[in-house]
Amino acid sequence: MSLFLSGLLWVGSVMIVTAILAVVLRRWRQREGLASNNEVAGQVFTVVGGVNVVIAAFVLISLFDGMDTADKTTYDEANALVAVQWAGNSLAAADRGKIQTLTRSYATEVSEREWPAMRSGREVGSEGWTVLAELQRTVEQAKTTSERQEDRRVEAANQVWNVYQARQVRLTSSGSGVSAVVWFAILIGSVMSVALMFMFGGPGLYSYAFIVSMLSGAIGLLLFAIYQLQNPFSGGADVGPDAFLSALARLSDSG
Repeated sequence: MSLFLSGLLWVGSVMIVTAILAVVLRRWRQREGLASNNEVAGQVFTVVGGVNVVIAAFVLISLFDGMDTADKTTYDEANALVAVQWAGNSLAAADRGKIQTLTRSYATEVSEREWPAMRSGREVGSEGWTVLAELQRTVEQAKTTSERQEDRRVEAANQVWNVYQARQVRLTSSGSGVSAVVWFAILIGSVMSVALMFMFGGPGLYSYAFIVSMLSGAIGLLLFAIYQLQNPFSGGADVGPDAFLSALARLSDSG
């Protein structure tokens, strides 16, 4: 099911359920003079709804920033990996060949095995770390016979460190999500905001149901967006392995 269709079904279902509930409750309590509650309920709704919207908006903005950071980090990691091989091309043949093999193995491991795990929210295996550690040892232990080779070896070592840093950020981003405490606050605040609408009186029955459904739909849309963006490598964000696929092509061309 596409993202837009699932979003429409989610928001539409929330709106329909709350509209029906509004109609049922209004008919059940229509003789109790709900209009007298408007002033007090309006003041409470302003506080409860305002707090809930602020929390949800803050979380959503943080997730948008996290998605952009995750996308940029993947390219930083892939570009640093290519830079390791380019710098290693100036080393002795044995070290150069091993560096080329390890950089390609790392890019393949990330794009073909780690990415599916990150998309499904599973823990990423240790194979990537193993390959990266072997690459670091190869660069550190490479023999140099000239100042230029030593400069290129140092540059390769610096780029391996950049790969390590970007990898750590990527893996942290894939497992961050939204904490249970934040979800609890947003969900309870959303329920309280909609529930307070049932205390208002004044408009006609179906106008009232429409107003309640619009509020619940807006809140449902926020919740859907937060859920889709909580993992930048799946759902609505879906940062893909394009950077590493491009890196593989460049690594093969320069090999």
